[in-house]
Amino acid sequence: MRAVNGILRKRLVLVLFVLGTVFLALIGRLAYIQLIQSPWLTKKAEDLWRRDIPVESKRGTILDRNGEVLAYNGSAPTVVAIPAQIKDKPATAEKLAKVLGVQTEDILSKISKRTSIVYVTPGGRKIEEQKAKEVRALKLPGIYVTEEGKRYYPFESLAAHILGFSGIDNQGLTGLEQWYDERLRGKKGSISFMANVTGQRISGEDDTYTPPENGQNLKLTIDKEISTFLRREIENVVATTNPDGVMGIVADPKTGEILAMENYPTFKPGNYKDYPQEVFNRNLAIWKTFEPGSTFKIVTLAAALEENKINLKDRFYDPGYYEVAGRKIRCWKAGGHGSETFLEVVENSCNPGFMLMGQRLGKEKLFSYIYKFGFGQKTGIDMPGEGKGIMFKLNRVGPLELATTSFGQGVSVTPIQQVMAVSAIANGGLLMEPHVAKEWIEPETGKVIERIEPKEKQRVVSEVTAKTVRETLESVVARGTGKNAFREGYRIAGKTGTAQVAAPGGGYKQGHYIVSFIGMAPADDPKLVAYIAVDNPKAGLVFGGVIAAPVVGNVLADSLHYLNVPARKNGISREYKYGDIRPVEVPQLAGLSIEEAQKVMIQSAAHLRVETVGQGKYVVAQAPAAGTKVPPGSAIRIFLSEQPAP
Repeated sequence: MRAVNGILRKRLVLVLFVLGTVFLALIGRLAYIQLIQSPWLTKKAEDLWRRDIPVESKRGTILDRNGEVLAYNGSAPTVVAIPAQIKDKPATAEKLAKVLGVQTEDILSKISKRTSIVYVTPGGRKIEEQKAKEVRALKLPGIYVTEEGKRYYPFESLAAHILGFSGIDNQGLTGLEQWYDERLRGKKGSISFMANVTGQRISGEDDTYTPPENGQNLKLTIDKEISTFLRREIENVVATTNPDGVMGIVADPKTGEILAMENYPTFKPGNYKDYPQEVFNRNLAIWKTFEPGSTFKIVTLAAALEENKINLKDRFYDPGYYEVAGRKIRCWKAGGHGSETFLEVVENSCNPGFMLMGQRLGKEKLFSYIYKFGFGQKTGIDMPGEGKGIMFKLNRVGPLELATTSFGQGVSVTPIQQVMAVSAIANGGLLMEPHVAKEWIEPETGKVIERIEPKEKQRVVSEVTAKTVRETLESVVARGTGKNAFREGYRIAGKTGTAQVAAPGGGYKQGHYIVSFIGMAPADDPKLVAYIAVDNPKAGLVFGGVIAAPVVGNVLADSLHYLNVPARKNGISREYKYGDIRPVEVPQLAGLSIEEAQKVMIQSAAHLRVETVGQGKYVVAQAPAAGTKVPPGSAIRIFLSEQPAP
């Protein structure tokens, strides 16, 4: 009996010990939950109860290099709904639809969704302030008006393909808006409130406002004024030649900064939905690839000079063709140019002379320079959608491919590649990386956060060779095929291009050409490189020297005048032949009244057009400046004011 009692006592002690241990564990667990896990559990509960109304961040402003605003955000009211808080959904939908001007059924389907929060669409996003006031005045349970950013582009289509646009959800979709979306967008904020499982507000709980982090401001290398000059010239080309497309670029050759980039067809970023997708999705100036034609001869010339394969004073005889691998490849001029120096080969854009240069270089050497100049690879410009072109594989280059490549046929390049290659000639032989972002700026303080510095890739030719090429190209403009780009005092150097367009099945499209011109100025110390390509012009003589050269001449002259680059008096004189159109001198108009300016223009008999900027009785400035020589029919812009110039 005593043994049994002992066993029972031991079992009882054991049970009590186990129960005590469990009890202590429960107390410990309760203490852990109450004291240690309480903040975490409270946060978890609050996360379940919390409902957030998003508050969009302000998208960063995009500025040109001089601080001119190209894209900015304005505040726009947006209607959101908490479906669980709406007691009478049909009545709510009817009242909202009446204010927003949409169908009641569309609103009802939105606010009937089983979701915590929903935008009231269609019609309720980024609305006018008057409609927002009317919505607030309805005081509908579960209906709120928050703020979203609406993007504005004050200069409409100017630099449209560079800027791109952002969508209704504040996300960048094309152009720089897409490329730099994360930095421009910033981070969303919110208005938070507590609600129970059915979505009803929990009384006694205050709303919490988390402010958004606004996006950073972006200053570009783009110059609005130079972009305006380029845009104007493109519009003139479109009006006179009805082309399929036009691409234009202006760059600073020393830094790789893009000062202007315009295309046709174009679009207005603020109304991008009104345009076909292929228009706003394709920045032709960096995307389109095509055979460059004679502008590519600059590379062949530079390589031949660098490798001492030619002397510009040596002579060459052009019978009108060059025989390669049993085939006669003809010069653009029927009957050829006859006996000429290699300088005249370049002035005349003589294909046989360039084929000889290519033959002397050999395929390995020529193609090594082509790649050093940046062709066959992306330039690295900070924009989406860049193409890289098409080059012959070296093991597939025979005598015929070598010959055609030497004058720009058979290979495919982009406009931006050509601009950077010629910039290397302009700056003394250095290939630069192009860029359009210049500075990142903190929006609240205006402090520069990051500055994008010029990036040198490699040296492609010596300074001596680059200088010789510039002098040769200045001669092309003064005496050769580029005469229509000549502007007195600006020392423009450049090269024309007229290229057939390849057909999808092989060969070339009949009658379809891309005409182009690439130029730099002043030739002794280039500040700018400008390129224009016109795809399939349908009026006039279809040659780069006729259609594209005057465009580049106008853009360079206006831009250099705008940049206050002094005129040069030591350039190569323009050579005039029978039938050439001689330039006329721009009269002095600045400082006159509008009536006096009209009399001067009539008396000058210069056959110039006048475009007015602004309003007023007095001419306070003019472009081009007085004394500048321009082709007859050129436009002279006069800037008007109510007060005379001081």
